[in-house]
Amino acid sequence: MSLPPHFLEELKQRVSVSDIVQRRVKLIKRGREFVGLSPFNAEKSPSFTVNDEKGFYHCFSSGEHGDILSFLMNVEGMTFMEAVETCAGLAGMDVPQETPEEHARAEQAKGMREANTAAAHFFEQQLRMPHGAEALTYLERRGLAEPTMRRFQLGYAPADRMAVIAYLRREGYEDDVLVEAGLARKSDDGRVYGYFKDRVIFPIMDARGRCIAFGARALGEAQPKYLNSPDSPLFQKGDTLYGLDLAREPGHKAGEIIVVEGYMDVIALSEAGIPNAVAPLGTAITENQIKRLWKIAARPTLCMDGDAAGRRAAGRAALRCLPILVPGRSLKFTLLTGGQDPDEMVRENGAEALNEAFANAESLADIIWADALSEIDATQPEQRAAFDKRLHDLARGIQDETVRRYFTDEIRNRLRQAFGLEEPQQRTYDRYNGRGDHWKKRDQGPPARRLPRPAAGARVAARSIGEGRLVYVLLQRPDLAEPLAERLALVRFADPALDSLRAALVQNIVHAPGIDAGALRNHLTNAGLTRTLSLLDADIKRRRPPGVLQENEADIAIWLNQAISAMERDEVNQEIQRRARSLNMQDDRALQALDSEMQAVFRER
Repeated sequence: MSLPPHFLEELKQRVSVSDIVQRRVKLIKRGREFVGLSPFNAEKSPSFTVNDEKGFYHCFSSGEHGDILSFLMNVEGMTFMEAVETCAGLAGMDVPQETPEEHARAEQAKGMREANTAAAHFFEQQLRMPHGAEALTYLERRGLAEPTMRRFQLGYAPADRMAVIAYLRREGYEDDVLVEAGLARKSDDGRVYGYFKDRVIFPIMDARGRCIAFGARALGEAQPKYLNSPDSPLFQKGDTLYGLDLAREPGHKAGEIIVVEGYMDVIALSEAGIPNAVAPLGTAITENQIKRLWKIAARPTLCMDGDAAGRRAAGRAALRCLPILVPGRSLKFTLLTGGQDPDEMVRENGAEALNEAFANAESLADIIWADALSEIDATQPEQRAAFDKRLHDLARGIQDETVRRYFTDEIRNRLRQAFGLEEPQQRTYDRYNGRGDHWKKRDQGPPARRLPRPAAGARVAARSIGEGRLVYVLLQRPDLAEPLAERLALVRFADPALDSLRAALVQNIVHAPGIDAGALRNHLTNAGLTRTLSLLDADIKRRRPPGVLQENEADIAIWLNQAISAMERDEVNQEIQRRARSLNMQDDRALQALDSEMQAVFRER
């Protein structure tokens, strides 16, 4: 509905921003402004300001800024017209009349919402009838208490498809409204029958807690196992998040919102004291859903299985989010190990285990990197080139210029660390002199020659992969690690997480000679390295364990010695490159002396 500008201006003059904001935020007067804790982020020091004279609020921690209408829309989840009507009621103003078409659409939506509410009441009643016993037993077996079932208004759709139709007809609802709302279907011969049959019912609410659709789970062998209401004027699956009405306020307070895969995950987390969880409706998360989540938290956490399928799903979600990134907004990813979903983990290990997993979430950049890396053989130069191109192509797709620039810098830094790439040198050369020996640079001598690589240097491209394989073998055979402890203490891994694991492993081997693999794992787990161990195990499983573990003890010892030697050589080579950059790069004798010096250092090792 289009409203006259003068009406909106008068509305904003009559209703102060502080009057609206104080419904959600405790404000303190400071000079001409009010201050309070941000409703958009969890914080201890107030960064949220309200200026009634200028008619706006501003949140310095999140960057959110707006007026009375945008506050109601962003914080309380109202539509524009709902926000207008709320403010008009406070101001004692009448909202301008709708056109006949707008009035008809509003009445249609109101009728469908009322029909859905009545249907939800019917389904909830049926759950506690004798024919709902199987559905009730299913929910109790999943660990749900009665108050939780009531809070989420869980119900049961009887096997008789006409039961809900008969009830709603008695309540005065026309068949056309039921079909339009997705509660009923109409056959070719004009008969109307219920959309859901013999299923557990999960009412789906809008952000204000009004029923707009239903999700349903089959009790028998019916397919599909999960079924949602069809899209309607009230309900668009790709825009809606299950549980948002209950999760929004705790999410604002915590500054965190968790996205899980299904209805039962949301409900189980709420039962366990984690009320800020939502779920998409059986489909991959959409751009619109991500934007809705950003109104609650700057970096929502997507929780997925840690298996190969879960990692692929995380990769797809990251790619969907990447183009729409804006400053301060992103996603985090928690990939659960052990084949458990959040519902199972919280029932078996408690909320603490799940909260710990959320605290160790991976960044969007980590997921993008890992997803692209999983598709290549990093030991091959042409594959590394494809990897490089893929990442830069993705970065170019980011719409926000500032985020695009910083993301591109992050890619360059990661490529340099992973593959030992040098920064490109900015040079302007005259034409080639024709003798085939060098280029001429304006006003300077010849360009520096490339330093030779150590003859037996490790393939730099496989550095991170090689580190993981080395640590994995050491974890399986700590007895063979003892003679190598001193050398292991001196090397440094490129991957920070694996380097922390290496250091802890060496410490345990030195302080507990003869420690076996099981005890070593327990010590590392108690040291807070569970996530790193889990990620390493998953990566090794995906790539297959090193074949050397099937060999005899002597061969494994040789393999370990060679792997550590390769890393030592790589460190020497990096030191040569670092020292060379500080020398006069045109002094061949200085470079040769440096090369000899560093190779001598390696021989001493």
